[in-house]
Amino acid sequence: MKEKRIDLSTETKIKEAARTVFYKKGFSATRTRDIAEEAGINLALLNYYFRSKEKLFEIIMLETFSAFVQSMTVILNDENTSLENKVELIANRYIDFIIREPEVPTFLISEIRNNPQQLLEKLPVKQIINNSVFFKQHGEAVKQGLIMEPNPLHFLLNLLGLVVFPFIAKPLIMGGQDLDIEQFNALMIERKSLIPIWIAAMMKAK
Repeated sequence: MKEKRIDLSTETKIKEAARTVFYKKGFSATRTRDIAEEAGINLALLNYYFRSKEKLFEIIMLETFSAFVQSMTVILNDENTSLENKVELIANRYIDFIIREPEVPTFLISEIRNNPQQLLEKLPVKQIINNSVFFKQHGEAVKQGLIMEPNPLHFLLNLLGLVVFPFIAKPLIMGGQDLDIEQFNALMIERKSLIPIWIAAMMKAK
């Protein structure tokens, strides 16, 4: 039993090291030696647990996307929260998440561009979004004349764009405005309360 715990601990250490390196460097620029050094183990041990860099990358990529999609699914399918509440939750949760994991947006964008078919095959994104309570609530709001835009994808894309894009453009924003990381994060935290206001103004019926 003790040996199994050690094995699991080593495997977890390798995965966390791989996550750190892949997030920073991406797949092409990462060497297995970089991951072994980050984990504090020798290369032979890494190869014993994970046969190749490709296999390890696939695990990290899918875990990252799954965590992102699963968290989004919980919010979108909550029948006890209104459309307005869902906007607030998405803005709050994902801004906090990206501040904690600043490399994730660039990593996700890169892999969406490079491996869209693989992601669609392994993650049921279409079913999750199209069948969500969020889409049903949006449709009801359109019927009641509360929202002018009939396509719920515009609603969701506007929301995600307002949350994610500033983090992707972080080097330009920080450099262009002479902001340090604390000032940038404070600016992002301000957006948690502003994004729901902007979304409401964009989408509401005149």
